[in-house]
Amino acid sequence: MSFAALKERVLAANLELPRLGLVAFTWGNVSARDAASGAVVIKPSGLPYEAMGRDDMVVVAPDGRVLEGRRKPSSDLATHLALYRAFPAIGGIVHTHSTWATAWAQACRDIPALGTTHADYFHGPVPCTDALSEAQTRGAYEHETGVAIVECLRARGIDPLAMPAALVAHHGPFSWGADAEAAVHNAAVLELVAQMALASLQLQPALPAMPRHLLDRHFLRKHGPGAYYGQG
Repeated sequence: MSFAALKERVLAANLELPRLGLVAFTWGNVSARDAASGAVVIKPSGLPYEAMGRDDMVVVAPDGRVLEGRRKPSSDLATHLALYRAFPAIGGIVHTHSTWATAWAQACRDIPALGTTHADYFHGPVPCTDALSEAQTRGAYEHETGVAIVECLRARGIDPLAMPAALVAHHGPFSWGADAEAAVHNAAVLELVAQMALASLQLQPALPAMPRHLLDRHFLRKHGPGAYYGQG
């Protein structure tokens, strides 16, 4: 089986991160899952974006075994794999340390749903996980990071397709989507709404969440069986 086309897409998605101002240095990664085989293509660990080519992308099996590639896969691979296992509808995942979303993660705060820009993409507040315990941090840390995201969404009854992002406490954001391109788009929107939320709360510290009926209307006009936004 050839993964050349998926490698090209994952490379292009990774190169979008610095272009969009979502990463500095080598911080961050994008992966995508091949629907037919379950294999995952991911960015190599620690390689500068400007130096990456298609053949630097690493193909791994669902259990993390390297199937193709001369590079080490991203150190966050186990987090990506935990999310793919838990949420089969996800086809692409992005992790960044983008400034505004990471500020909320470092503050261990959900990003509240304050306006329609947020509601167009995220059906409620973007959740922040609990802080990882000492045992989780000392153990299979990257896997436990993925487990923390999965447990956070499940404990709150959140559909990952209606909430394509989460914050890991003291760490940073993870975003996902149907494919790598959608995951990058959601990461970019997450960064914008994180900035907007912080600015709004600076202007009005007691600002409540937006009304539920408005949140639902804006989300559902773009998502779900009754969606009517756009040309599709």
